[in-house]
Parts: sequence; structure tokens; C-alpha cells
Amino acid sequence: MTSTRRDPYAGFPGTVGRTFADSAAAWPARRRARTGAPNVVVVLIDDMGYSDIGPFGSEIPTPTLDRLAGNGVRLANYHTMPLCSPARAALLTGLNPHRVGYSFVANADPGFPGYGMEVAGDIPTLAELLHDSGYATYAVGKWHLTRDSASNAADNRANWPLQKGFDQYYGVLEGLTSLFHPHQLVRDNSPLDIDELPDDYYYTDDITDQAIAMVKSLRAHDAEKPFFLYLAHNAVHGPLQAKPADLARHQGRYDRGWDELRAERFARQLAAGHFPAGTRLPERNGEAGYDVRPWGELTEVERKLYARYMEVYAAMVDNVDQNLGRLTDTLEALGELDNTIILFTSDNGGTGEGGAEGTRSYFSRFVHHPGLPADWNPDVEREIELIGGPQSLVHYPRGWGMASNTPFRLYKGQTHAGGVRVPFVLSWPAGLPRAEGDTGVREQYQYVTDILPTLLELAGLERPVERARQPVQELDGISFAPVLRAPEAESTHTEQYCEMTGNRSYYRNGWKLVTLHRPGAPYDDGEWALYDLRTDPTEIDDVSAEFPEVVKELADAWEDAAWRNGVFPLTDRSGALALRHPEDARLREPLTLLAGTPELERYRSSRLISFRSFDILVDLARHGAADQGVLVSHGDQGGGYSLYVEDSRLRFAYNQYGELFEADGGPLAPGAREVGLRATAVADLKWEFELLVDGVSTGRLGPVHQLIGMAPFQGISVGVDRKSPVSWPVHRRHRSFRYTGDLRAVTYLPGEPAPYDPETVATALREAAAAFE
Repeated sequence: MTSTRRDPYAGFPGTVGRTFADSAAAWPARRRARTGAPNVVVVLIDDMGYSDIGPFGSEIPTPTLDRLAGNGVRLANYHTMPLCSPARAALLTGLNPHRVGYSFVANADPGFPGYGMEVAGDIPTLAELLHDSGYATYAVGKWHLTRDSASNAADNRANWPLQKGFDQYYGVLEGLTSLFHPHQLVRDNSPLDIDELPDDYYYTDDITDQAIAMVKSLRAHDAEKPFFLYLAHNAVHGPLQAKPADLARHQGRYDRGWDELRAERFARQLAAGHFPAGTRLPERNGEAGYDVRPWGELTEVERKLYARYMEVYAAMVDNVDQNLGRLTDTLEALGELDNTIILFTSDNGGTGEGGAEGTRSYFSRFVHHPGLPADWNPDVEREIELIGGPQSLVHYPRGWGMASNTPFRLYKGQTHAGGVRVPFVLSWPAGLPRAEGDTGVREQYQYVTDILPTLLELAGLERPVERARQPVQELDGISFAPVLRAPEAESTHTEQYCEMTGNRSYYRNGWKLVTLHRPGAPYDDGEWALYDLRTDPTEIDDVSAEFPEVVKELADAWEDAAWRNGVFPLTDRSGALALRHPEDARLREPLTLLAGTPELERYRSSRLISFRSFDILVDLARHGAADQGVLVSHGDQGGGYSLYVEDSRLRFAYNQYGELFEADGGPLAPGAREVGLRATAVADLKWEFELLVDGVSTGRLGPVHQLIGMAPFQGISVGVDRKSPVSWPVHRRHRSFRYTGDLRAVTYLPGEPAPYDPETVATALREAAAAFE
């Protein structure tokens, strides 16, 4: 048998005798970055359109970004992916996102390579490469590269930030959250179990505080080690929420509406040299399902409401800039601002997900199910002064998304420019000083995959061909450092495919072939439109009929790139995106949560109730006459339910996407041993609820709309209603309202799926197709 015992002295460069006196010491070399290596800060904002900061034409005050752009470079022709997880995967790896396994957001698992939602070991991230080179590496904020089913504390965490190269992490693993009550904060590798947050808590401030603390701690221990900070904001993704002081500064700013705003922003962009002379502003988006009404045709009530939505959005942008100012002030106090590369950009363009009217019920508007009943309400009444606060989860009408993307067409999710052209500012005074006469504006086409090789080159590093004795996959991105240094340099990225939920495009040397795919429509050449971006950067004139040979050439190039990058299969009406790994079925097995169990993660919680009947059993060891509090809660202000005892009565609160319903379960007598809640799934995506005490029915509620899609967004808690409450009136009276009696456990008993469960429908369609074939 071959021995696997390693000689402990093998390879030791010193000498070893029987005693220290007979020996010569030696130490392994410690990994250090080169002297003078720059710090690297990547600030990634979420769902921000091209025109939303001062350097790109906005009226929103962004003095910090103005200063960075004033001594740095603006890429006026930078492109990204039109959705968050794919863009983040491309930015952090330098590979096209389908190759990494992110064809879509990390909330799907249909069982194909392009949808794997895991960064493979042979694809090193920017954090891993910089860490290998002696950098400290920190991430704060939104991650969204961990599949939602792998975001729980029992997962192997292989795709969490610390396993992808970061020394420290603080933020939210998923794609969105409440800025006043984030649903599950994670520090490093551990979810935090938090009952209540301070009344003045605001997530954007918090993650900036954490980032600053990480940098200060590093400098307290090492005066020279460079750092990489990935500061990924959840702002300005919905739900839109802003601090009162920030909101007050923007009151009345948007009363003139999106048409005037768009024209004013475009004029500033032209004056700044972002586009060649003769560039035109397109008409309002008019495509069915994406169209925008003229502001002048809105009623006075609509204008007042819609303007308030945009005030909230502007306040969020304002706050991001303030927090970036706090970070740059810290770097300046440390004497390191000039030698820090600061890159600011967005993951994708502004969104139209708020619909034509906007919403005060974000998770209700966010539901996409073909069987929504006629009485489904995508908006819930809220007094206007509550809009933007913790009691409202809002999003603006898509007219503001159109203005956000000025001067481009369409939105996030589409491969037209509105979805993929975003602001980009890079500042590094010590390494990229601006020459006299250089405006800092660059018109060259560059792509999100170029960020990794560019930052490595600026830091004086090369990407290795092997890592951990394994070949690494080749890059798709190309460094644009020459473009940063010289305005006359040629673009380093001359062609690029793109795909998102069937929307496709192909760019080559100024030509762009693009589709706006209608779900269920065939993928044929009739969908293609062709634009000459050299003369028509805002994609107004479709010249496909004039240049059929260019259409064919680029369509063939797209097809070839799609196969090489793992784009197929394309989405269709089979419902495949609703399918999950077969092992996920175990997440719907009965579950008992003992008292004191930390809050159950959102996705795991949702599997127990979504699209089905279910029972909840609360096992009480002792309930006394004076005992009160929450027995079990699931959800938040965007939707959820809570079973609680108050004034010796059993009560049930049901939050239907912001609309509160309540039921009285009668007196809960001392000595009661089991409280039950029975939910029965009925027609039209509704539940009927029954309250039970020791097996006896004591109250009813319903029918009410089921919580589906992303609701309930906060997970299940036993004996308390944590953070964002299901019932604001109960929260006002009792805060998190911990139960004072002796509660042993809460058991969930999921029933069979209802006929309208998307996974059931998708499986049935697949089985029917297989039988037919």
C-alpha cells in the first residue's frame, strides 16, 4: 500500500537538528500586495437608469458623484445585462453570465447549465483574484448570486460571499428588501436573528457604516494593505423607501412630470457631449404593455400621487450619494482617496415593473400568474404621507422608469438600450489623472465583462491561467484601461451578444440587432430590428429592411454565440422557470419549530404554504390568564399573517399585500394546550382560514387572496413578530410582542398543491408533451 504520510520536514528551507541550538529557522514568505497598490471600491447601485445622477444629466443633487466624475472618467457608452443576478455574475467574473450559470435572477432552478446559479470553481471572482494578490476583500449590501433555495442556514454556503473570495460580508443575500426592516441580514456566514431595529434604522446608512468600519479596522491593524470593497446597494430597487429628511428635500420637484424631466435631462446630456450632434430623443415608449401616457393627460389626483413616487426615488439616489460622501471622507481622512479606484455603476437600467400606475402594494404588483382573479388588486390605498415610509412598499409608474433611462427606449429586462445602458463613473486621481482638455467623457462601447480585467490591469495584476492547480476558464471581457487613459483610443470590445427571457440582441462595430420578444411567440427572424448606433444611438430608425445582409450576418452571429455561451434553452410558455430541483420537494414536508428557533428563511418558509392548504399547530405548555403575545408570525407590511393573544383573546391578523384583515378567535382560557390555524386553498387563488383551540373551531376569516410570488417576504417566527410587522396597529401597541407564556413548538402541516400551483402546471405540461412525443 502506498503511504500517504507526508514528511513534516519535506521542503523546509532551514535546517533541523535535535535542539534549537543545532537548527536554523526559516519562514514561508507572506503574501503581500505590491507597495503602492491602489485600493479598489466598486459601488454597484440597483435598477438605476442612465440619467439618474448629476454627471449623466440628472437634477437630483449628487455632489459626491459630481466630484468623482470631475476628476475621473465617464463611460457614456457602457453596457450591462438587463437584469441583476446576470449583471453581477458578469461583473465579478469577467465572463458572459450564461457561461457562469446566470441566465436569470437567482430565484429559479429549471435544471439547465445556464440556470445553475452557482459560480464554478474554475471561474475565479474579482475578490478571489485580488485576495490571492494580497488584498483585503470586503462586501456589503446586495449579493443575489446565491440561489434562493440555498440561502438558508443549513446550506453548504458554497456560493455565499465568503466562499467567493471575501474576508467579510454584511448585507442581504437576496435581490430586494425593505430599507427600514431588511428581512434577513447576514454577517459573514451567519444570518442574524433580530427582533427589532431602531426606529431611525435605514439600510443604506447601515451598510455604509459597516463598510467604513471594515476599512477603519483594516487600517488599525495594517497601515499598507490595499483593500477591495464591493459596495452593492439594494437601493434603488423596489420597494422604494426613503428617510423623511431626504424625502423632504425633493418635495414638489417632480410636479411637472416625466415628459419635461426627460427633455431637460436629454438637453444636459447633449451639452455634456454624451452623444453626437443630431442625436434625437425618442417618443414616449409606446409598445403594448410598456407604453407611457402623456403627463398632461393625467388627472390632478394621478399627478400628485405619481410625483410623490418619484420624490421617494430621488431621495433614495440622494441618500446613496450622501453615503458615498461619507465613505470618500473616510478615505480622505486616511490619506488614501487619491490612490483609490472608485467605480460607480448600475446593474441594469431603470424598471417598468411598477406598471402604468405605480403601486403602493409592491408584492401584489410583482405577482405574475396567468390565473389572477378579476378582483386581484395590484395597488392598495395609502395616504400620500405614508408613501415612502415603512408602512408602504411602493414602486413608481413606468413613466418615471422611462425618464430614468433617458434618452433610451424600454426598461430593465429588455435588451434595448433602456435595459442595458447605464451610468458609469471611474475615478483614480493618482493613477488616471486627466490631461488638459480631456472632458472625461468616453464614447467607446464597453461591456460589463470588461470591468474585471480592467481593474486587474489598473492594479498591476494579471489573471492567472491556473488557480489551485486547476485551469481557469477564459475571459470574455477585455480591459478598457487604454480607453480610460486616452479619449481617442479604440473600443476594446467590438461585439457582444445579449439575452434575457427571450429578448435578444447582438452588437458589432456600431450595428445592433435586437428583439422585443413577446412571450409564447416563435423565435424567428421576423422579430429582429436593426439599428445603426453610429448615427442613431437612441434606437429610433429600424433599418432591417434596408440591410438584410447585416441582419442575417448578426442573427447568425447571435445563434453561434448563444450555443457557445450556454444560452439555450430559451424561455417559452411551458412554465419551466417555475420548476425546482426535485430535492426541493423535501422543503414542503411537515416541519416543527421549537420555541427559540431563529427566524426561518424566506424561501424555506414560503414552501410550506404557497399554492396549497396548510395547518399550523401551536403547542402550549402553559398559557396563563395574563399571558399574551404573538404565537406565530410569517410576513411583513407587504403581506403576511400573525396569530396572537391580546387581552386574553385569540386573534388573527392577515395582511393581504398591505390590506389588513382581522379575526377574533374568542377567549383563550388559561390551560389551553393547542391553538390551530387551518388554511384551505379555494378557487381564484384564495384561502379561507379557521381558528381552533384544542380542536374546537373558534373563528373564521376569508376568503382572502393567497400570498404568492415574493410574499410573504419575511420568514416564519415562533413566539414573536420580528422586524417589519404583519399588523402595524399591533406593532404600534406592543412592538415585536413576544409571547409571555410557555410555548413548546409550532408545527406546519402543508397540504397537497392546488391545481393552479405553477410547479404542478409546469410538470403536467412537460408530462403531456412527453406522452405526445
